[in-house]
Amino acid sequence: MQALHGVSLAVAEGEIATVLGANGAGKTTTLRAVSNTVRRDGVVRFDGRVLSRHGPEAVANLGIAHVPEGRGTFAELTVWENLRLGAYSRRGSVKSDFERVLTYFPWIDDRRNQQAGTLSGGEQQMLALARAFMQRPRLLLLDEPSLGLAPVLVTEIFRIIRELNEQEGLTVLVVEQNAHIALQVAQTAFVLEVGRVVLSGPSADLQAHESVRRSYLGY
Repeated sequence: MQALHGVSLAVAEGEIATVLGANGAGKTTTLRAVSNTVRRDGVVRFDGRVLSRHGPEAVANLGIAHVPEGRGTFAELTVWENLRLGAYSRRGSVKSDFERVLTYFPWIDDRRNQQAGTLSGGEQQMLALARAFMQRPRLLLLDEPSLGLAPVLVTEIFRIIRELNEQEGLTVLVVEQNAHIALQVAQTAFVLEVGRVVLSGPSADLQAHESVRRSYLGY
C-alpha cells in the first residue's frame, strides 16, 4: 500500500527537525524513504546528491545513520561488538571514536563486555544511538527514541541528542510521538496526517498553533 502522498520536507545542515503525527501517519515510512529501505518514487537529495539510485548500504556510506524504532541492537553481541558494527563500513582504528562515544555515554565503558540483550530498555536505546554515532554520520535519522521509556530516560536521551547536535554539528531528523519534548529540542517541525505534510515551520510556531496544541500537546 502507498503510505506517503507527495511528502516534501527539507532539513537544514546542523539543525534538529522533528516529524510529528499519529500512528499510521507515515512517519516511519518517511525515514525509511530517506535511508532507501522501502520502495519509493520521487527524489531524495542529500547534500545536493540524488539518492534515488543508492541502496541502503550506499546511503549509509554517504553519512546517513538510521536508528529504527525498537532500537535494533544485536542482543546476543556485547556492547563493544555492537559499537564496532556501527563502524563496520569505515577503515582504520575506531579507538578515537570509542573515546568520543564515552564522552556522551560514560556508562558504556563499564558495560563494554556485557551482552546488549541484558541492558535495560533505556540503555539499549542509548547503545543504538551510540552505535549510529560510531558511523560518523552527517545526518542521523531517529525513529521514536522515547518509545517505552520512563520520562527521566526520555529527557536524558534528548539531552544527548541536543549535545551531539551542538557539539558535533550533527544534523538530526527525529520521528517522535512525544510532541512536548520533540518541539522543545527541534528547530523545525513537520506534522504528517495520512501520509501528507499538513503543517510545517519553526517549532516555536507549531507549539503555538491551535490544532497542534489540541492534537499533540493536550491543551
